[in-house]
Amino acid sequence: MKFEITSDIFEKLPNMYIGVVIADNIDNHQEYPEVAKLLDENMTQAKAQFQDVNVKQDPQIIPYREAFRKIGINPNRYPCSVEALFKRLSKGKDLPHINPLVDLNNAISMKYTVPMGTHTLDEAQADIQMRLAEPGDSFEALGSDKIEAPEEGEVVYAVGHEVRTRRWTWRQSKFGMITPDTKTVFFPIDGFSDFNQEQVDQAAQELEEKLQNIFHCQTKRGTVDQDHPVFEW
Repeated sequence: MKFEITSDIFEKLPNMYIGVVIADNIDNHQEYPEVAKLLDENMTQAKAQFQDVNVKQDPQIIPYREAFRKIGINPNRYPCSVEALFKRLSKGKDLPHINPLVDLNNAISMKYTVPMGTHTLDEAQADIQMRLAEPGDSFEALGSDKIEAPEEGEVVYAVGHEVRTRRWTWRQSKFGMITPDTKTVFFPIDGFSDFNQEQVDQAAQELEEKLQNIFHCQTKRGTVDQDHPVFEW
């Protein structure tokens, strides 16, 4: 399989830089105390860091808001996932423990202040892409039974016509949702080559190490940018 960012995305965001980690043969059924502890520790640190902060004006968040505007998304109406995450924490609210893979994702996202996704690739019949939405695409939000058609030209993550996230990193779909039965996972870590490439690389490295050392699964790590728009595994 492969992950590809299409050229029309780089026309809008030439500095796009995505870290990628693939994990295979995962057991997400059992409890992993190390993951639960990591989530709680990183959440405590992040809450202290962003306590009473106006998140949208934080220097680590501003580049994502600017990127949203460049691709035609109003960040006030549709905030980036990492902005929404830290806004929640800035108000003193905790993140719930969902399942080990999602909790690990959230723990590392908080540590490095980067948007991260978790998408199962079990039974995927096509490659995963970051591209512009097209006719025939469909999306079903978590917590909803309604099938939506993304706006044509909207930036999405998609597997075939299954849209995994709408408006880049704004909202994730039921398609690709992580469950206890998940075996293969695609983790994208979204950033920018001229702003936080080092944080993206560090987050990907730590994620891979935790997956190997805690879940004892097979992994592959790489990056995608304008010069290398495809990552294969």
